Amino acid sequence: MKKLDIFIIKNYLSTFVFSVVLFISIVIVFDISEKIDDFLDKEVPLTKIFTEYYLNFIPYFINLLSPLITFIAVIFFTSKMASNTEFIAIMSGGISYNRILVPYFISSAILCLFTYYLSGYVIPPANKVRIEFENKYMKAPRHGQSLRNHKRIESDTYVYIAHYNAQTNTGNNFSIERFDEHKLISKTIAKTIKWDSTNQAWSMTNWLTRDLKEDFEIITQGKKKDTIINLHPKEFKRRITDMAFMTNTELAEFIELEKERGGDRIEFYIVEQYKRGAFPFSTMILTLIGVSLASRKSRGGIGLHIGIGLGISFIYILLMQISTTFATYSNVTPLLAVWIPNIIFLSVGIALYSRAQK
Repeated sequence: MKKLDIFIIKNYLSTFVFSVVLFISIVIVFDISEKIDDFLDKEVPLTKIFTEYYLNFIPYFINLLSPLITFIAVIFFTSKMASNTEFIAIMSGGISYNRILVPYFISSAILCLFTYYLSGYVIPPANKVRIEFENKYMKAPRHGQSLRNHKRIESDTYVYIAHYNAQTNTGNNFSIERFDEHKLISKTIAKTIKWDSTNQAWSMTNWLTRDLKEDFEIITQGKKKDTIINLHPKEFKRRITDMAFMTNTELAEFIELEKERGGDRIEFYIVEQYKRGAFPFSTMILTLIGVSLASRKSRGGIGLHIGIGLGISFIYILLMQISTTFATYSNVTPLLAVWIPNIIFLSVGIALYSRAQK
């Protein structure tokens, strides 16, 4: 690699690291000032605060702020080069503007892979530890109750529980239906159903089964009966927010399983899967915008470029959140909806690039 490439890559990545340290330090200071009373009241050991909370708190915020930090890093050192007329000198030496962009995109590709790995494989297990810490020392753990649970547990078998208590692993108004080529062949209803952890089975009370034949039906009933079905209590305890604890591999496996079972609200998980791919790509797009803006020498200097950079970064993060909600609750294809911010900002980047000083 030429010295110019090494120079730009070194400045890009070092400025990014410096900005990360600066922003995370500020965030931690504010977070400590907000939570210090909780830490003191619960007498939380200092080692646990650092190892279980803040050590797992940092990756989340690095990923969240990565578009902002990336843009600021590019704007800062590129504006400094432009103010020193280094771009004019480089291009006067016969190096084209497109060639100058190569080390920028090498650096942004490195950060793109870094944020993808961070969001897909580092942050999910870190979130588990951080949330457990919060539940133990800062707020009561959740004990959910869910209503009207419909689940497909096999290709031809469906269950329904009107009310499920996650604390006692007990459900009311239970029913299970079995079909053969879309024709109902058996239905069992029970007043209550309870998980027996010893036998790893469900225990039904006041149950009744109807087996439907061609011209007649067979009815059997009883007070109590154990049954083994492809359903575990942890599936009722799972919430939409639990996808934050899944790695990319676990998320993909869960989506496939829910598709087979006909699970409801699966679109939330699909959107999260696409978002984890789209969000890191913003590093390359914002790099293009940042270079195109900051490579031209401006009377406003670095301050003007950083101000514009902050505005664009906040708009991108806001638009990403809006598009995620839009993808979940609209009829637009999730993949397209999640990528809308990248498509819009890529168009902006191309327009700025075409007007950049070459």
